[in-house]
Amino acid sequence: MGKDYQGDVDSNLQKLQKGIQHDGLKAILEEVYSRNPEQAEFLQAVRGMALSIAPVFEKHPEYLPAFRMLTEPERQVIFRVPWVDDAGVWQMNRGMRVQFSSAIGPYKGGLRFHPSVTLSIIKFLGFEQIFKNALTTLPMGGGKGGADFDPKGRSDSEIMRFCQSFMTELYRHIGSDTDVPAGDIGVGGREIGYMYGQYKRITRDRAGVLTGKGMGWGGSEIRPEATGYGVVFLAEYLLADRGDSLEGKRCLVSGSGNVAQYCVELLLEKGAVVLSMSDSRGMIYAPEGLSREDLAAVMKLKSQHDGKLEDLELEGVEYRGDAAQPWFLDTEVFGAFPCATQNELGEEAAKALVKHGVQIVLEGANMPCTLEAEEVFTAAEGVAFVTGKASNAGGVAVSGLEMAQNRSFVPWSREDVTTKLQGIMKAIYDDITGAAAEYDTDLINGANIASFEKVAKAVLAQGAV
Repeated sequence: MGKDYQGDVDSNLQKLQKGIQHDGLKAILEEVYSRNPEQAEFLQAVRGMALSIAPVFEKHPEYLPAFRMLTEPERQVIFRVPWVDDAGVWQMNRGMRVQFSSAIGPYKGGLRFHPSVTLSIIKFLGFEQIFKNALTTLPMGGGKGGADFDPKGRSDSEIMRFCQSFMTELYRHIGSDTDVPAGDIGVGGREIGYMYGQYKRITRDRAGVLTGKGMGWGGSEIRPEATGYGVVFLAEYLLADRGDSLEGKRCLVSGSGNVAQYCVELLLEKGAVVLSMSDSRGMIYAPEGLSREDLAAVMKLKSQHDGKLEDLELEGVEYRGDAAQPWFLDTEVFGAFPCATQNELGEEAAKALVKHGVQIVLEGANMPCTLEAEEVFTAAEGVAFVTGKASNAGGVAVSGLEMAQNRSFVPWSREDVTTKLQGIMKAIYDDITGAAAEYDTDLINGANIASFEKVAKAVLAQGAV
């Protein structure tokens, strides 16, 4: 049994190190694996980053210790969250916060409430957040948190009690100069409100310790729209470089939550033809494109508890169940925008998209494409693939702008915030294309290199802390 176990360890380590030639990087990956052998999502994120930034260490071997430091969180907190349901029954969930890196600013990253939440998923998200935040040009470090609590099917009172219990422990680990959480899957404006209220009650502090707040109590314009809008702004800059635009382009979008909704909204505004949206049960497909009225119906449905796309009845729109995905639709497609969840788009889906003519793929969700899918896209001629740490950075960028408004006590107009977001997404595009040109590589590696170099310089400047 011991031999079999060791064989599995050796095999998994070889997979983790596959494609890595640099001896120093191999040693770091071995160390990471020894500490986190069962954290598949986290190991996937670290491996992907290592593959991308390997050329950096030929030019800058001094950055290697910084990468090693960045693979281990500065702090991780795991705690129980006890609460009482409407029937008076005691319930308990596991909460956590991973504070990965504060090299360039306070920890910044969302809170996710979903049954799938594990330490591995939170660590992968926190690790990615370090580099996404670095690309925004704003002084924000990386972190992530959440709980294995499912808000679906729960009453408002139950959600309020859970959020209050969660914050009763979390409050001691966060602060406007330390760690500023935001929302994520399962955590919207309602949940942020309940947690913010409990934080104020305990600390008597109104500082901007959470972002994604309501407009009447410290929130920012276009915060709900920011991630989806940012993806589309980046797509525009990418196409402008090619002398093209989104006008008339056939696009597939997955998901039907916040990111997908506003990605679709802005795509429609730019004249694109959006063919699909999806949820965990299936997808809607509009051969002639979704209308603004269709999108409004989706938004209304998804604002309700457990709203399902299968319940919609829209003219010219068909529903496909059994967890159908848009990527396998037998139709010509120009752009793909995966906006649902991690690892939703695999190798076969990527091949199907390439077969149907896809030319741009921009990630709206966090790591929605597997490494195998990324390899298919980067190997395909004429396909531009932009990783989520660049393309979906709009959400955290506007979170940073919300922090700035909270500090100054001066709210900005919708036009001001939109203009600033466009400027940030343009800076991100320029940075990743500049790094890609310098290292003669693709946009995935360009994003990873540009962000890593910024963080590595900060880590080395501050010493081994």
